[in-house]
Amino acid sequence: MLKMGKDYQYIFMDLDGTLTDPFYGITKSVQYALKKFGIEVKELKELSLFIGPPLMDSFQEFYHFTKEQAKQACTYYTERFVDVGWCENEVFPGIEDFLKGQKEKGRELYVATTKPGPLAEKILKHFDLLQYFTFIGGDTMEHTRSSKAEIIRYIIRNTGITDTDRIVMIGDRKFDVEGAKAVGLDSIGVLYGYGSKEEMEESAPTYLVETIKDLKSILS
Repeated sequence: MLKMGKDYQYIFMDLDGTLTDPFYGITKSVQYALKKFGIEVKELKELSLFIGPPLMDSFQEFYHFTKEQAKQACTYYTERFVDVGWCENEVFPGIEDFLKGQKEKGRELYVATTKPGPLAEKILKHFDLLQYFTFIGGDTMEHTRSSKAEIIRYIIRNTGITDTDRIVMIGDRKFDVEGAKAVGLDSIGVLYGYGSKEEMEESAPTYLVETIKDLKSILS
């Protein structure tokens, strides 16, 4: 197991696919939104590509929606997600122990997600994980702060962190790694979420781990 080259003080974590498994909540909400446009998708696994990247971008990339169509699709998605999708979710086994361990080591934990901040807080509160985090950084409900780099910069700006060399971003998709690189941060890619090994290796995070146990080890 690789060991860290530096002592990180600030742990930034993605939500979907890193802290929790949101498969049904996200894919069923996307399915609902697409149906509004007359697009029927019966196999939910086909929609797992929506887990990770900004929602607006995904509708445009995967279904070739215009910007206005994507914006409307996001509205439909949010209708269902706010109603029931947010709780069609589960915490990855071992995550709470990991968070407890990091707090006991005196580190500060932050969430950096492209999910709207209020929804992220609702999910974390529901699973009793909100207590571990110093700050939740997410998109707006209007999807005006959607890239991972924007989210990371938003957290740094609003928390007053100055020693950015001691921040590490943890996530399961290339967007987390790319966002960290855009801000000049180290990153840890995890393979237990929704990014393939090929995707994560190509994104070249500072460290790459397979399991939550490995994540605990590298940040021991």
